[in-house]
Amino acid sequence: MDIKDLREEINGIDEELVSLFNKRMKLSLRIAQYKKENNLSVFDKAREEEIINKVITSSSPENRDYIKKLYEDIFSFSRSLQENHINGQYGLLGENLSHSYSPEIHSFLGDYSYTLFEKEIDEVAPFLEKREFNAINVTIPYKKTVMRYLDRLDETAEKICSVNTIIKESDGTLTGYNTDYYGFSYMLSKGNIQVTGKKILILGDGGASATVQTVVKDLEAKEIIVVSRHTDTNYDNIHLHYDADVIINTTPVGMYPENGATLVDLDKFKNLSGVADLIYNPVRTKLILDAEKRGINCISGLYMLSAQGKKAAELFFKKQYDDSIIDFITEKLTFQMKNIVLVSMPGAGKTTLGKLLAEHYGRKFIDTDDLITEKTGKSIPDIFDEYGEEYFRKTETQVIKEICKEKSLVIATGGGAVIKEENHDALRQNSTVIFINRNIDSLATDSRPLSMKNNLYEMYQKRLPLYKAVCHYEVDGNGTIEEVAERIGEILK
Repeated sequence: MDIKDLREEINGIDEELVSLFNKRMKLSLRIAQYKKENNLSVFDKAREEEIINKVITSSSPENRDYIKKLYEDIFSFSRSLQENHINGQYGLLGENLSHSYSPEIHSFLGDYSYTLFEKEIDEVAPFLEKREFNAINVTIPYKKTVMRYLDRLDETAEKICSVNTIIKESDGTLTGYNTDYYGFSYMLSKGNIQVTGKKILILGDGGASATVQTVVKDLEAKEIIVVSRHTDTNYDNIHLHYDADVIINTTPVGMYPENGATLVDLDKFKNLSGVADLIYNPVRTKLILDAEKRGINCISGLYMLSAQGKKAAELFFKKQYDDSIIDFITEKLTFQMKNIVLVSMPGAGKTTLGKLLAEHYGRKFIDTDDLITEKTGKSIPDIFDEYGEEYFRKTETQVIKEICKEKSLVIATGGGAVIKEENHDALRQNSTVIFINRNIDSLATDSRPLSMKNNLYEMYQKRLPLYKAVCHYEVDGNGTIEEVAERIGEILK
């Protein structure tokens, strides 16, 4: 028997396995219906353990570990199928959903399965016509596409001409809603951004812009100006509206991975009292960072995302949630998204501390000096000796801008990372920046070119204002690494 014959035999076995698996899942659905009618729990731990022990005993010793893992997976698939049948099918319809935060948001709102339905444009109609869901959210680019397949729209969705939530009614018909209206209204309130009687400048004319325009109109804004490349007011004549009171960005400019971009220079707008940016990745766009520096009330899009999710869940289950859940979800997501960035004088223990924090929070640890070494193929002392400090600082800035775009990392920076002002926004955009302030006489100086060549006290005096300017929190860096880590943990709570 040659390999071709063996493979054909395996193919035959695979067909049998698939057929048996399909039969098993069909029986799981029948069991789910029985559990639903009799109010029984999906998960029966004792039953699963009994079956696993039975199949392990009946299998050959060399395959028992594989059989155990196989049946654990089968039970997981079966539970998921039963939960969807009992609790109903909920999820998000869109095109590219790999970066969606909707599953996390809905995990805080209830014990129900929430699925990502990633569909191409030609798959949307068949998906909606099958109606194999209880309720779904809809995201770009299908917020208008889905409208033609619905039986009715609520007043807000009809007014905006955009749907982001679909409910399958008891008679099987579909109703479209727009919860973005509520989400943006909440966002404005949370950011203390007043639009009533104000001149509003809205950047962008897409679907999100339509929602924003409707909200600020309903809140009786004095004047609403939409700026885009397709409207009479564009970025060439935006100077005619430097008297605007509030700027709202609905475009993707400044969104990951194009961090650091912005459409407007806030210094030109002398009357600004509020800035809102619908982008939520990074947590702080260049637009938001610029507003913070100028003391202007500002807010980014994560509150809107959480609020519209809360409103959608209310429609899903016909129940009310307290608004406090929005802040809770936003704070949880913000912590998950943000990096933890450590800045300090050289030799303060950032690397050791960073590794300890990364282990505690289950995150990846990054040292920017290591990235510089990888990028150049040379050690830090060699870079200083061969190319000088200016070359090192330029490379450091490139590394900081790239790594700080990412999320959920613990990042230890070099002692001089704060020297160049252009690094400050990059460090702060998606991170909580913590300054480890350690006594000068406790700093290590080995293999640190500037620490060995310069007076550490003078260096500290020059850099201290920069550390304080860039950080969100300052921590006493004296004592053991464990003690410093505990102080940081208290802050991060």
